[in-house]
Amino acid sequence: MTSFADTAALPKNYLNERWSVRSWLLTTDHKRIALLYFASITMFFFIGGFAATLIRLHLVVPSGGLLQPDTYNRMFTMHGVVMVWFFLIPSIPATLGNFLVPLMIGARDLAFPRINLASWYVFNVSGAMVLLALFMGGIDSGWTFYTPLSTTYTNGYVTLALLAVFINGFSTLMTALNFVVTVHKMRAPGMSWFRLPLFIWALYATSIVMLLATPVLAMTVLLVALERMAGVGIFDPALGGDPLLFQHMFWFYSHPAVYIMILPAMGVISEVIPCFARKPVFGYAGMTYALMAIAVIGFLVWGHHMFTAGISVFSAVVFSLMSFLVAVPSAIKVFNWTATLHKGRISFQAPMLYALGFIGLFTVGGLTGLIVATAALDIHLQDTYFVIAHFHYVMVGGAVSAFFAGLHYWWPKITGRLYHEIWAQIAAGLMFLGFNLTFFPQFILGYLGMPRRYYTYAPEWQVWNVLSSAGASILAVAYLMPLFYLSWSLFRAERAAPNPWRATGLEWQTTSPPAEDNFSRTPTVTEGPYEYNSSTGGCVAQNGALYE
Repeated sequence: MTSFADTAALPKNYLNERWSVRSWLLTTDHKRIALLYFASITMFFFIGGFAATLIRLHLVVPSGGLLQPDTYNRMFTMHGVVMVWFFLIPSIPATLGNFLVPLMIGARDLAFPRINLASWYVFNVSGAMVLLALFMGGIDSGWTFYTPLSTTYTNGYVTLALLAVFINGFSTLMTALNFVVTVHKMRAPGMSWFRLPLFIWALYATSIVMLLATPVLAMTVLLVALERMAGVGIFDPALGGDPLLFQHMFWFYSHPAVYIMILPAMGVISEVIPCFARKPVFGYAGMTYALMAIAVIGFLVWGHHMFTAGISVFSAVVFSLMSFLVAVPSAIKVFNWTATLHKGRISFQAPMLYALGFIGLFTVGGLTGLIVATAALDIHLQDTYFVIAHFHYVMVGGAVSAFFAGLHYWWPKITGRLYHEIWAQIAAGLMFLGFNLTFFPQFILGYLGMPRRYYTYAPEWQVWNVLSSAGASILAVAYLMPLFYLSWSLFRAERAAPNPWRATGLEWQTTSPPAEDNFSRTPTVTEGPYEYNSSTGGCVAQNGALYE
C-alpha cells in the first residue's frame, strides 16, 4: 500500500503542481475547479438528504410524531430546493463535465477559465444565501414557490431564497457558455462533430437548454420577489395578478430542467456501457440525434404539469401528445444501450453496476411518465405520491445512479488511485435495492390516493410508508459508503495506470492524474470515439492506439 502523502514524489500533475490554499482558491485549472465543485455539491447532497431522512422518519407513523407541521413543511422545501438547484442540476456538468470536457476533446482548458472559477464562487454565494434562509427562518412554500402561497402566506425568508435561486442561475449560465464555446472552438485536430464522445454531445445539448431556459426562471423568481417586496400585482389575484402565469413561466424552465439533470446522465451511461461491454455503442449517430431531440422537444411539454390547473382541453391534448413524443428519443437511447450490451463481453465492475441500475430505474421512471402525461389519468394522480415516485425514479434513480457511475469510472483518472472494488459493488447493489424499496411503494400510495406534502395520513397506508422509510435507511447507507471507501482510496489504495479500464477516448491517453496542461502535445484524432477491433478484442483509442 502507498499513502497519499507521497504524491509529491510523483511526476508533476494538476494535484501536486502547487500546494497552497491560495493556489486552489484562485485556480483557473478546470480540473481543480471540478474538485471544488465536487466538494460543494457533496455538502449540499447530504444537507438535502438529511431533510429527506427526517421526512421519512416522520412518516413512519400515521400521526407523524417527529416534526411539527411548520417544521415538516420546511423540511420538504429544504429537500427540494437544495437537491434540485444545488445538487442535481450542477452535479454532473459542474464536476465531471468541468473535469472532462477539455480532456475528451484534446484541449488544455475550457475557453474561459476565469469565468469558470467565478461560476464556482457565484454558486457558493447563492448556496450560502439559501442555507441562511432555510436555517434562520425556513421556507414553507415548497421548492416550486407556487403563488399566491409564496407571495402572501409565507415568511420573509422566501424572498432571500428566491434571490439565491436567481443568483444561482448566473453560475449555470457561466458553465453552459463555457462548454458551448469550448466544444465549438477548441476541439483537437481531427475531432469532427461526429467523432465527439457522446458525453460531450450530452453536455452540449444540456448547455443549450441551460442558456435558453435559465433566464426564464431568473425572470420568474425576480418577479415573485418584486411582488413580495413592492406589492406589484403580477401573480397574486388579490393584487390583480394571475397565478397561472407563474405556473406557465415556472414550468417553461422547470420541465427543461429535468433534461438539464438527465441528459448529462445519459452521456455518462453512453461512455460506461461500451467500455464494460467491450463493444462500440450501437447506433452512434442515432444517439446524437436523440440527445438533441430530447433537448428541443423538452421545451414543448411544460403544460403537462398543469392538466388540473384550468388550461383548455385543446392545450391539454397538445401537451399530452408532446409528452408522449419526447419519450421516443429517450426510448431510442434505452434500446441502443441494450443493443450495445447484446453479445458483449460484459464486466460487472462498479461503474457498470451503477449504469445497469440507471437503465432499469430510468426505464421505470420513463414509463410512469407516460402515465402522468395522460391527461385523464393525471387528474387522479396529480399531487399524489405517484408523482413523487415518478420524479425520483428519473431524477434520483436515474441522475444520481449515473453520477455515481461516472464518479467510479473516472475516479482513477481524477485522483490517480483505484478504489476497493468489492465495497463499490456492494454500494451499487444496496443503492438499487434501497431505492426501489423506498420509492416503489410510493407508486401504490399515490394510486390509492395519498396526497404529497401532508403531515399525517390515513392509518391504512402505514404499511407502505414503513416500507418506504425502511428503504430510505438502506439508501442512506448506500450513499454514505462511497464517502468512506473513496476517501480511503486517496490515502491507501493502489495507484492507477493511465487507462485501467482499457477504455477509448482522449482522456485515457494522458497520465492519471493528468498534468496541469492535460497533454504534453496537442493530440491528433484519427478514429471515432468507440471503434472496436473484433479480431483482437481490443478498443481502438481516438489517437489510433489499440488497447487489448
